[in-house]
Amino acid sequence: MHDQTEMLDFIQKRFHHKITMSVTVFTVIMAVWLGVCLNFAFYSQIHQLTPYQGIKSYAFLFATALILTALYNLVLQLLGWKWTLKAVTILLVFIGGFSAYFVNSLGVVISPDQIQNMMQTDPAEVRDLISPRFMLWTIAFVILPIVFIAWVNVTYDSWSKTILKKCASSVASITVIGALLFVYYVDFAAIFREHRDLKGMISPQNVFGATSSYFHKRTPKENLPLIRYGEDAHLLEDTSTQKHPKLMVLVVGETARAESFALNGYHKNTNPELSKQAGVVNYNQVSSCGTATAVSVPCMFSGMTRVEYDEQLASHREGLLDIAQRAGYKVTWIDNNSGCKGTCNRVEQYTIPEGLKQKWCKDGECLDGILVDSLKQYMSTIAKDDRSPRLIVLHQVGSHGPAYYKRAPKAFQIFHPTCDTNAIQGCTRDELLNSYDNSIVYTDHVLNQVIEVLKTQTQYRTGFWYLSDHGESTGEHGMYLHGAPYSIAPSQQTHVPMMMWFSDSWKQAHAAQVDCLTQQKAKTLSQDNLFPSLLSLLGVKTQVINQNNNMLSQCAVRS
Repeated sequence: MHDQTEMLDFIQKRFHHKITMSVTVFTVIMAVWLGVCLNFAFYSQIHQLTPYQGIKSYAFLFATALILTALYNLVLQLLGWKWTLKAVTILLVFIGGFSAYFVNSLGVVISPDQIQNMMQTDPAEVRDLISPRFMLWTIAFVILPIVFIAWVNVTYDSWSKTILKKCASSVASITVIGALLFVYYVDFAAIFREHRDLKGMISPQNVFGATSSYFHKRTPKENLPLIRYGEDAHLLEDTSTQKHPKLMVLVVGETARAESFALNGYHKNTNPELSKQAGVVNYNQVSSCGTATAVSVPCMFSGMTRVEYDEQLASHREGLLDIAQRAGYKVTWIDNNSGCKGTCNRVEQYTIPEGLKQKWCKDGECLDGILVDSLKQYMSTIAKDDRSPRLIVLHQVGSHGPAYYKRAPKAFQIFHPTCDTNAIQGCTRDELLNSYDNSIVYTDHVLNQVIEVLKTQTQYRTGFWYLSDHGESTGEHGMYLHGAPYSIAPSQQTHVPMMMWFSDSWKQAHAAQVDCLTQQKAKTLSQDNLFPSLLSLLGVKTQVINQNNNMLSQCAVRS
């Protein structure tokens, strides 16, 4: 009992009396935390890229850590004064801690694209990122360091001594940085010249750099006038006299990668239904415009190629849907994702009935079966004498991670064991792939159901086009999820599935079209082909169609 009392008294005294340290010691400790403790993934990558072996490679790593530590010490010297030191340090630790989680645990490179994803995400996507592992990381790398900063007692000298010490510490930091950069300049220059995106792995500067770049170059400017595009668009056929106008359903997939489709040679049967569906034309060499929805979706509808894509211009210029609508199509967007990223702002956006949400949704997230039922309900409202050609876009939630296990009902989770958590780093390779592959099996079912719905339509010549926005990394090369800079993105994030299907009535009326498209199923294609090829399929004529990317132009086929 006496021992317990002494222990309690000791603990109370320790917590009653704060640790006291000088500004110089405090800034050095926090600089080490920011420069070293948050950046293990960065150092691991540097170690792989270093030209040295053995002890020389570790000396290079040590030099890199010293440079980063000295850099953050310099920042704290410049920004950390008596009334700002703790606030600035807490801000850096807070931002750096969360940034480091995604870099170290998921292999994510913090880039302007990732900042854009964050700006355009929704609550459901945020919830999917929160896991026990994330919470433990938050406690260890965010909350506890902040508690330490708030609790420690920092002593300050007189103004003259403070300035003198700051100058000395700053000079020392600059000297360390300059000396080590001089010694290893050629090595650092070679590594960062070839791997420019490495800076996106250094927390917390990656967040500040990427955010600055996003707001400077990529954030849409407000009140920009809408630029009309394809004003000459018109239909080649007179739809008012047609017995069977065209109805095209374009399914925009989410996070589906081509290499996980059995139709593309994957060893697991992830396409049990589409593989039996007659008339499906599958394209196995298709690349995306970007590695994130916020880039790929606006890009594929913009009429610009990936190389020339201008985000600012796309944000206030008409696109594919506007042109189809101008030509005479009734265009409708049905969404089960986080929105159309501005591409559907000027066309009809279908409101999914509450009854369907109750059937398909849970905790703010809906299975993609809701799109099939929404399509059925929407089409049931079309009058029998309506001769308007129609373009309907279905936007999937698809295989959006990290909570892959939520993307497929139990009946479609055919691969086991599974990763039933959003803390995917803790799952085995097989568990993670099984959960992701199950989401592809469900996408296969949804797409097949859309085709079955189109088969029943006698009022229209129906067509179907599926194209995923981007792919997904599931641990390959230490990377997870998507959004990597395109220059370093692995094929898992850029190689996407694409397929088409046409009804018998469409084939009879446009046999040469379908034959031409079928001939190109093994050709190297990309999302650049969507804009010109879809407009041509719809029978829309306009000068803004780039015939070089028009799949129908490759066979000299007229719409």
